[in-house]
Amino acid sequence: MSFENLNLIEPILQALKTEGYTKPTPIQSQTIPLALNRKDVLGCAQTGTGKTAAFAIPIIQLLTQDKNLAPGKRLIRSLILTPTRELAIQIGESFANYGKNTNLKYKVIFGGVSQHGQVESLRSGVDVLIATPGRLLDLMNQKHVNLNSIQFFVLDEADRMLDMGFVHDVKKIITKLPSKRQSLFFSATMPPAIVQLADTILVNPSKVEVTPVSSTANTINQVVYFVDKENKKHLLIDLLKDKKIERVLVFTRTKHGADKVAKELTRNGINSQAIHGNKSQNARQNALNNFKSKLTRVLVATDIAARGIDIDELTHVINYELPNVPESYVHRIGRTGRAGASGIAIAFCDAEEKEYLRDIQKLIGKQIPVMDDHKYPLMNHHVVKASKPQRPQRPQRSYGNRNSSERPDITQGQVARPEKKAQQASAAPGDLSKRTGAPSKFKPKKKWFGEKRVQNG
Repeated sequence: MSFENLNLIEPILQALKTEGYTKPTPIQSQTIPLALNRKDVLGCAQTGTGKTAAFAIPIIQLLTQDKNLAPGKRLIRSLILTPTRELAIQIGESFANYGKNTNLKYKVIFGGVSQHGQVESLRSGVDVLIATPGRLLDLMNQKHVNLNSIQFFVLDEADRMLDMGFVHDVKKIITKLPSKRQSLFFSATMPPAIVQLADTILVNPSKVEVTPVSSTANTINQVVYFVDKENKKHLLIDLLKDKKIERVLVFTRTKHGADKVAKELTRNGINSQAIHGNKSQNARQNALNNFKSKLTRVLVATDIAARGIDIDELTHVINYELPNVPESYVHRIGRTGRAGASGIAIAFCDAEEKEYLRDIQKLIGKQIPVMDDHKYPLMNHHVVKASKPQRPQRPQRSYGNRNSSERPDITQGQVARPEKKAQQASAAPGDLSKRTGAPSKFKPKKKWFGEKRVQNG
């Protein structure tokens, strides 16, 4: 099947030809006809299968063919909601490329930057708005965005929305949308919470599922290296000595870890930059642009960028640290092997991460081959988790040359004072004057002995 078989208009076909698109991917060939027929769509497909074109192309065509477009200021007719800034920018670029031969206007808004330029663009009118939930809700509250004219609504990467805690913002935005609209819902995984969310958005949806949930592309060659934690940096540097690896995306679990790895690589003469949530938007975009243009060889990222980086001919992804959420592994390695291209995904696994590896292999339904030919093998290879060291016992107190048999009052390592014990034993329990040598100022206490209360003293 070709794009010509999907009944697309000539301006879109020309744009796709310019971009080098010749044959639609499975999710595109199934979703585009449904969307053009004004059907709600529930799409489930792994990352890197072409979901963006699957919803962007039909929306561009339907908006272009809209005969009821009122003259004057353009109103927002399509809303694309996505979890991260990088993914929003990527979707915006896709809309601009596929719709370059139409007269539609697109705008991307996200947080982390001044809203002034975004507000000015919105005032001039846009047809398609691509937004992250937080900034969109903020501008809606300030009355800068009105969603009353929305005809098409797309929720992209819905499971990521849930992971990042955006689900409440998404629900608030949905309440402001017209009830009469066409909705398209896309997610790489379909846990129960996502299915429930889809039920509140879609009306009699057509389901498109082109790959098993949370599977990895067959074009990605996956391997794992067992290595001690402190030797990961040495193994990474050794692997990067291979000049055939022109660009590589390295993933860590934490922002601090990303900065640390990037600094270590730079110290060893390997040009690298880090990208994560603590970086300003300009710094993140600069790092991404340098990586795309090959000015930077290694981009070290956290999961914030796992679904927002779309780079042609990215051949290698390295999981410097395995994610503790197995689905994140699928999204990470999905940055390579995109659109039918081949890719290599390398994972480093230390002793504490073996449980993560086991969960990942269970999720993807396959064993990842082990690479043993390196200088930094994992000690105690078969140990899943290091056993907790036993706390050393406190040494017995010494009392000169006398042992405990000569000190009958020594019990459990403590010294009893015979003279004080005798004095306390001779005193009645409630008589403080004999126990302390001071007049008693307190009344005798009452105690319980079985079923009978007895007065002491």
